[in-house]
Amino acid sequence: MADFHRITPTFSVSGQLSIADIKRAADEGFKTIINNRLEHEEPGQPPEAQLRAASAAAGMAYYALGFSGPPPPAVVAETATLLDQVKTPILAYCRSGRRSATAWALATALSGAATPVEILALAATAGYDLSGAKEALEGLAPRG
Repeated sequence: MADFHRITPTFSVSGQLSIADIKRAADEGFKTIINNRLEHEEPGQPPEAQLRAASAAAGMAYYALGFSGPPPPAVVAETATLLDQVKTPILAYCRSGRRSATAWALATALSGAATPVEILALAATAGYDLSGAKEALEGLAPRG
């Protein structure tokens, strides 16, 4: 069973979800799932089609924004759009939750919804040290 780590009241991250985790997420009130894993990233990973179908059956929207390494600009931009436009709360997942937390952090900096210092503090409270992304966060943050 995956642990859900709340970063904000409307955004949480997790490691790999199972079908049972999808149902639990719906039971806990999540409205949207974001998958930040690539298909077939590792053996035994549930197929995206099954997770997408389970999300739909549970009444949740499902978005696949898979990547490896640092989030590419297109994923950051799409994440920012999703954060602004989809039903919340959102649960994003990857192998450990770190990739999803990083995509959220960069998207939040890009949108100006929080300062880099606030973003790093929120991530740390959820158990993710994103201090290595500080320069990128500062580069994306709107200039005031």
